[in-house]
Amino acid sequence: MIFMAEEAEHQQKKAAKPKKKAAPKRRAVATSYGNAHKLFNKYDYNVEVLDLSLKNYINLKPEEFPSSYRSTSSKMFSKANINIVERLENALMRGGTGKKVGGRVIRTEGRLQGKKLKVMHIVESAFDMVNETTKKNPLEVFIRALENSAPIEDTTRIRQGGTVSNIPVDISASRRLDTALRNISTASIIGAFNNKKSISEALANEMILAANNDINSYALKRKNEIERMARSAK
Repeated sequence: MIFMAEEAEHQQKKAAKPKKKAAPKRRAVATSYGNAHKLFNKYDYNVEVLDLSLKNYINLKPEEFPSSYRSTSSKMFSKANINIVERLENALMRGGTGKKVGGRVIRTEGRLQGKKLKVMHIVESAFDMVNETTKKNPLEVFIRALENSAPIEDTTRIRQGGTVSNIPVDISASRRLDTALRNISTASIIGAFNNKKSISEALANEMILAANNDINSYALKRKNEIERMARSAK
C-alpha cells in the first residue's frame, strides 16, 4: 500500500510539471551563389566568350581567389575545369630557361616557381591597372586578348621515306588556348626583364595590346609568325 501511494504521488508531481516547448524547426533557405562571387572581390564574371571553339575550354566559374591546387591533374582534359585566371597564374610560374626568347636571354632564376600567392598578387595588380587604363572589366579584356592571340594553324614534321617535311595542320581548341596563355605570360616576363617596368605593368600592357589587336603585342606577333609558317608550308 505504501509503495502504491508513493507511486501515485510521483505521477501527480510529474503531471503537474509544465511541459517544455519543442524547439522551432529551422526553415530551409535556398542559397544561390550565381554571380555573388567576384574576381578578387572586385570584378564580375559576366563575360561572354565570342570564340565558339574556345568557349568550352575557357572556364569562368565564379571564384574570388582562384586556386584549385591542381588536384585533378591526372584526369584527361582536366584543364578545362580550372578557372582561366588560375591558368594564367600557373603559366606565370615558369622557371628561367636561359635561352633566347624574342631575341632576349630570359633568366628568372625560378623567382616565381611555386609562389602561387606572389603570382596571384601580380595578376590582381595587373587587372587593377587594366581597369584604370581602359575603364572596362579586366576579365573581359583578358578574354579578348586570349581570343585574338590564339593561332588557328600550325606546322608539324612528318617523315616520308628518307625525307622530312613540314605540313600545315589545324590546331585543337585546347592547344590554341595553351599557346595564347604561354605567349601572354612569356610577353610579361620579357617586358619586365632588365627593365624598370614591373611584371604587373608588363602583363597589363600585353593584355591591352592583344585585346586591341595591336601589332606591337608579342602574343600577336607569335600568332602571326606561326600562321605564316603554316601558310608557307602549303
